Amino acid sequence: MDVPEATPDWRSKGFWLPEGTFPLDAKPSLFGGLFTWPLLVLRRDAAEANIATMAAYARRHGWEFAPHAKTTMAPGLLARQLDAGAWGLTVATPNQALVLRKLGVPRVLIANEVLDPTALHWLAGQDDIWFQVDSVAGVAAAARAGGRLRVLVEHGHDHGRTGVRTLDELEEVARAVAAAPGLELAGLTAYEGQLRTEREVDDFLDQVVAGFVRLRDAGLLPERPILSAGGSAWFDRVVARIDVDALLLLRSGASVTHDDGFYRERTPFLRVPGEGPLAAALDLWAQVISTPEPGLALAGMGKRDAPFDEGLPVPMEIRRPDGTSAPATGLEVTKLNDHHTYLSIGDARLEPGDLVRFGISHPCTAFDKWRHIPVVDDDRRVVDVLATCF
Repeated sequence: MDVPEATPDWRSKGFWLPEGTFPLDAKPSLFGGLFTWPLLVLRRDAAEANIATMAAYARRHGWEFAPHAKTTMAPGLLARQLDAGAWGLTVATPNQALVLRKLGVPRVLIANEVLDPTALHWLAGQDDIWFQVDSVAGVAAAARAGGRLRVLVEHGHDHGRTGVRTLDELEEVARAVAAAPGLELAGLTAYEGQLRTEREVDDFLDQVVAGFVRLRDAGLLPERPILSAGGSAWFDRVVARIDVDALLLLRSGASVTHDDGFYRERTPFLRVPGEGPLAAALDLWAQVISTPEPGLALAGMGKRDAPFDEGLPVPMEIRRPDGTSAPATGLEVTKLNDHHTYLSIGDARLEPGDLVRFGISHPCTAFDKWRHIPVVDDDRRVVDVLATCF
């Protein structure tokens, strides 16, 4: 995979480069004057450990790993996942598939429906890219593109996202693919991540297996079909419930950085601790800019910098201007504006100029807010810079 060089400049948020280029070879400190706040940072050792953990987990259970690239869209991290043995990478849109193909990713799974004629025409000229269909209309749109297209029939669940809802519909769409010129039915795909309980997940995955068996017995699947599933909240149930003769692809994407909120509370390794763990690998540093009334502090970070769709940032550490640090005990984020974070501080001492290190919740909406992201070692020296391609 080709990894373009990340070259921060004056346009790169968090990097203070009014002139010149970033001196990466010097391994500068986060606090040495080359950065301003807020700043999203990736901790190298945590991310590399997470990549190794998930690669080993998939191998141990007889699955291939095709992690969801839409979480980071960072070529440096995607290359590390491929180097660790990933079968390929998953994306959400044809535009993301185009980025990965330009980067040289050999296999790309689009975990979504594609009906745009422009995108379908491009896909018809590509090898080793798969996408999903869940309707006869979707099959007809793909067939009109001409060329050869590999598709997966998607099985969904009630009140979920895309995907057929019944086994009869699954077979109807699969037969439409089989009858369409230029289309190849490569297998079956599903997404269980929106379900809330283990029982719901298991029941749905059992139905997915039943659908796979039905298509196989009807002679609609190839000799080596694909069966793909697995978000970042229930991948333990996926490998436990799905046991069929197929190329099994796990797609969990948020695991590459984990988090201090949504996935910390939902990681499958809470249920199977001997298989993990994952570590939060993203930090957001922001400066306290005002303490206007007792119990309230405002940090210079907001919705343009931090994810907030699945939980607010989590205060982890206070760093004083003299370089000393303290736990962020008693601090809680109560609200975000575009560029302000409201902190309830209780009896804690927090003053303008202090820095607060925040953990984030839901990495899938963190990376897209940053053009360049410093990668730091345990001494908080920058050893690499990630570029993102959103």
